[in-house]
Amino acid sequence: MKELALKYGCNPNQKPSRIYMQEGELPITVLNGRPGYINLLDALNSWQLVKELKEATGLPAAASFKHVSPAGAAVGLPLNDILKKVYFVDDLKVELSPLACAYARARGADRMSSYGDFIALSDVCDEATALIIKREVSDGVIAPGYTPEALAILKEKRKGTYNVIEIDENYKPVELETKMVYGVTFEQGRNEIQLNGEELFANIPTKNKHFSEEAKRDLMIALITLKYTQSNSVCYVKDGQAIGIGAGQQSRIHCTRLAGNKADIWWLRQNPKVMNLPFKAGIGRADRDNTIDIYISEDSEDVLKDGAWQQFFTEQPEALSREEKKEWIAKNNKVALGSDAFFPFGDNIERAHKSGVEFIAQAGGSVRDDNVIDTCDKYNIAMAFTGIRLFHH
Repeated sequence: MKELALKYGCNPNQKPSRIYMQEGELPITVLNGRPGYINLLDALNSWQLVKELKEATGLPAAASFKHVSPAGAAVGLPLNDILKKVYFVDDLKVELSPLACAYARARGADRMSSYGDFIALSDVCDEATALIIKREVSDGVIAPGYTPEALAILKEKRKGTYNVIEIDENYKPVELETKMVYGVTFEQGRNEIQLNGEELFANIPTKNKHFSEEAKRDLMIALITLKYTQSNSVCYVKDGQAIGIGAGQQSRIHCTRLAGNKADIWWLRQNPKVMNLPFKAGIGRADRDNTIDIYISEDSEDVLKDGAWQQFFTEQPEALSREEKKEWIAKNNKVALGSDAFFPFGDNIERAHKSGVEFIAQAGGSVRDDNVIDTCDKYNIAMAFTGIRLFHH
């Protein structure tokens, strides 16, 4: 098939709409549903991300995409009992496969942003992964294949309209890519840079020059994730998964703060007070996520005050104080941080340190590199200058 007609473009008034190939056949097959324009942008960008994560780490990978940036990305490392509960997969009746762990991690990084996501899987979708997808609000999934059991589960989702796309994993795009803006055609070479070698850590200007193998893996995950995130962007990673992504900000410090705040929320969700909130039976995942988000925030009274808590809880929970939150966040450690371009000032490092960052990979090349290096040394952070900018638009 050379082209696929779509209902409309980004918005309903943007017609006609289609995807097509100048040469050859489309590398995708729609097995179920009717994906839209933004669905397919998410699908094709997220597929590239998980494909590269798999190539870099050798582990199954998954991504949760929203509006052409990842809300989460991860590789298939096992989940401990705490994360199983936090990610709502502790009750799954089948064993969690590595791919299922990868998607649970990707979805669990920022559950608020992942609501209604498009999913990418690096490997053939299996039953365990499909069962996790089935229970979440999602627009669709792209993978190189599906087991019969998985496909049957996914075809039942959303009253049979769930978007299921199969992609040819051997497809190689042309070297030049084009896009049109205001009637003007832009052309550039594809960004084929590889982010999986020791050369990423060849230039370490900080006093601390030690990167553990886990830190190197996590920094590669951060950089590959940033390669497919709308710029400016910053990504915090821990234990094989993104835990905070700041995308599309004009100021880099705002990226760092946004991503850091998301990393803090991810960590706070594992606080015993949060994990033991007395939710009423039957509260849906989306309502539970929203309630937890408010409970953690400065607006916690919105769900704790008299007349409000009865909607969500069997009894009135005790608030998580500002001091308790600060103390809990301070326990996070060994977090890796990637940036799609240089940090212009040390304020980014100050903010990153508050969220447990101990390892950084960034392009380098700022006129204030000395200030950034000094701030890293202040906190014994190991930082590599990659010399690679990863802007994505």
